[in-house]
Amino acid sequence: MIEPDALPSESMDDGETILEARGLWKVFGENPRRFFDSKFKDESKDKIQNEMGLVVGLRDISFEVRKGEIFVIMGLSGSGKSTLIRCLIRLVEPTAGEIRIAGREICSLDAKGLMKFRRRSTAMVFQAFGLLPHYTVLENVAYGLKIRGMPLEKRMNVAQAAVETVGLKGWESYLPSSLSGGMQQRVGLARAFAADPDIMLLDEPFSGLDPLIRRQMQDELIQLQSELQKTMIFVTHDVQEALKIADRIAIMQDGRIIQIGTPEEIIAEPATDYVQEFVKDAFPATVLTAGTIMEDPEADIHVWQGPKAAYALIRRSKMDFAFVLDKAHRAVGVLKQDTVRKLVNDGNDSIASGMVTDFETCTTDMTVEELFPLATASPFPIAVLDDDEKLLGYIRNHTIIESMIQEGHPEDAENRNV
Repeated sequence: MIEPDALPSESMDDGETILEARGLWKVFGENPRRFFDSKFKDESKDKIQNEMGLVVGLRDISFEVRKGEIFVIMGLSGSGKSTLIRCLIRLVEPTAGEIRIAGREICSLDAKGLMKFRRRSTAMVFQAFGLLPHYTVLENVAYGLKIRGMPLEKRMNVAQAAVETVGLKGWESYLPSSLSGGMQQRVGLARAFAADPDIMLLDEPFSGLDPLIRRQMQDELIQLQSELQKTMIFVTHDVQEALKIADRIAIMQDGRIIQIGTPEEIIAEPATDYVQEFVKDAFPATVLTAGTIMEDPEADIHVWQGPKAAYALIRRSKMDFAFVLDKAHRAVGVLKQDTVRKLVNDGNDSIASGMVTDFETCTTDMTVEELFPLATASPFPIAVLDDDEKLLGYIRNHTIIESMIQEGHPEDAENRNV
């Protein structure tokens, strides 16, 4: 295959890499390799099509997928997302680039090796389900195992376990025509799970379902993933679906990946105006977490400090409150500036009598949606704690409210007091 000029890479923070694509191109048309020697390589898709009669489907794609994650490829129609997922297992042949899956170089496999790889290492779920109408549910689930040559008794046992995993026990002997759309999609998922592949490829699997059934299927997929920890590459054009199910998201435009990030990063730090426009209708409360919107403590007051020291620290921070910490840096109370000033004026030598110990706490991974009941339960900011109950930061109530309705960034709500 022709090597592209550059192979841009994406940094990986943690986790084992199971799929790696480098410098992946797909050019449609007669003699597509002439494109790489042309002066139009960096031109727009329209100009390339007009001048050369070629269509650039993928343009220098590089990314990695970690074992056990749901990696969502998102984009509008014509962005290249379905072309990309098909190129990964050479249902569409890449024009240039490298693909490695579970240590195998996919682009160098011959026809026999490619067929064996597809059967044993991947499973694909389509929007149209792809069920055989004359096969029962159990037979459909076992079909991929039959092609592999697995003995009848063993493959039926494996298929039965997969059917039960997706909640279809009791439907084994029914034909697909007897099932609802959601149930048919469960059969497709069961067939994929039964194959026990290295990677599952899901191309808009829920797009044809009614909204309620679609949400249920998304919830079930998340639940199954928490139990089975499969690696999934999931294609969708629905931003809310992507934000709901993804560990990470790749957003595509005109055959390019223009941003890869967690749902939080995509919402809070859109890389381009296109990304910001793409996600503007998403509901941020289901994505943004306490760790994203929390603020750093501006005053550390300790239980052994007196009112005068506490008052000086709060005034210096220009805040009207501060959390009180013990020797282990655990939050044990909260003080209002007015309360501490009164303690000083009254001649108290301890802050204990003015300290409020009934306050709300949360962890960094709680979503804004989950924080909302806490914000309405207390007039004080919410303390963000780590696993050892040490104070990491705080969230003011108005920040939560604004994060639930904002179209901009969470940092827009900063620098205001309770």
